[in-house]
Amino acid sequence: MFWRGDDGYHFNIKMINPLNGQETTKKVSSMNYFAFRLMVRQNADNYLLRFRRLLQRYCVDMYCKIETERLTYIRINQSELRSEEYIHLRDAISTEEDAANVGRLTILPATYIGSPRHIHEYAQDEMTYVRNYGRPDLFITFTCNPKWEKITQLLLPGQTSVD
Repeated sequence: MFWRGDDGYHFNIKMINPLNGQETTKKVSSMNYFAFRLMVRQNADNYLLRFRRLLQRYCVDMYCKIETERLTYIRINQSELRSEEYIHLRDAISTEEDAANVGRLTILPATYIGSPRHIHEYAQDEMTYVRNYGRPDLFITFTCNPKWEKITQLLLPGQTSVD
C-alpha cells in the first residue's frame, strides 16, 4: 500500500500550526493521523481508498492501534485520572481473599467507550428517557438502493456502488 516508503505514524510527530506552518509543542494523536490519511479531498486523489478489502483490513488494524494508544494512556496516567479514589477498587481489594493475586489494576474511566462504567451510564440515561417520555412505540429502519442516481453521483472516480 505504501510504495513511496512512507514512515507512517509514530509518537513524536508534531502538530503544525495551519496559520504559520511551524511545528507546535503538541503531538499528533494516532486517531488524527489516520483520519488525515483516510480523508476524502476534493482536488486530490487518495490512493488508499482504492484498495477495497485491503483498505478495510488497514482500517481495522489502525483502529486497533488507536485503541491500544488510548488504553496505554489510561494505564500510564491512572494517578491523573484519580483511579485510586474509586470506591469499587477499594471494595474489590478489601473483600478479595488473596489480595496478593490482584495484580496491578487499571480502572477504565466512564469516558472510555465500551467500559462497564460507560455502559452503566448509558443504561441510566435510557431509564431516564423512559421515565420522562414513556416506552418507545416506534421503530424506524432505512434502506436504500445502491444504484440510485443520487448515490452514484457522489461516488469517487473508479468507485462502484457495490464497494
